Amino acid sequence: MTRPRRDRPAPAGTVRRFTRAETWVHRTLNTLMAVCVFTAACLYFPPLAEIVGRRRLVVTVHEWSGVLLPVPLVLGLASRAYRADTRRLGRFFPHDWTWLRTAVRERRRDARHAGKFNAGQKLYAAFAVGAVLIMIGTGLIMWFPRLSPLLWRTGATFVHDWLALLVAAVITGHVWFAASDPEARRGLRTGRVPGWWARREHPLWRAEPPAPGAGDTPDGPGGQAR
Repeated sequence: MTRPRRDRPAPAGTVRRFTRAETWVHRTLNTLMAVCVFTAACLYFPPLAEIVGRRRLVVTVHEWSGVLLPVPLVLGLASRAYRADTRRLGRFFPHDWTWLRTAVRERRRDARHAGKFNAGQKLYAAFAVGAVLIMIGTGLIMWFPRLSPLLWRTGATFVHDWLALLVAAVITGHVWFAASDPEARRGLRTGRVPGWWARREHPLWRAEPPAPGAGDTPDGPGGQAR
């Protein structure tokens, strides 16, 4: 008989990058976003709309999947590690600006200036949260047209449509970067990454000031890998 999963020892040479709560938030948000993008494509591209059909059902699924997008983000706040990582994602340190300048000027990523999250990941997170809020706000105006004047509805439709295209482009880039780094994908899937990968891709993870009470750097407060 195999031991319960929670009793299995962590693979040797790995460090905890994400907790189960964080991986759950990421997977749930990805699923809802994928549904939103796919149903939006069905509504805006006639060839795809003809294949799928049932436009009213597609509209309903699109509306509800969009409204539910913030739910996993809010529920994740019950996790201490998740709250600590949201604080990390929301703060720019001096090394983040160095990473960003290198990326813009030299068109390359310099892992020497990356904490637990590099500057590109922090910008993507900020864009994703802002885009979700704007898409929900404009979507609600379109969903309940009688509650707002025509000018609002016209502006909401314009912003919603063009922002949707930008979101699709950014998500494509995000997936492309993820596809090129199997260890990063493994970290999102299992919550753990090899120690050598953490030292190579996020060398300042230990040095970066953790959020108050976080205590989840690769080597932990006592200097032992967890």
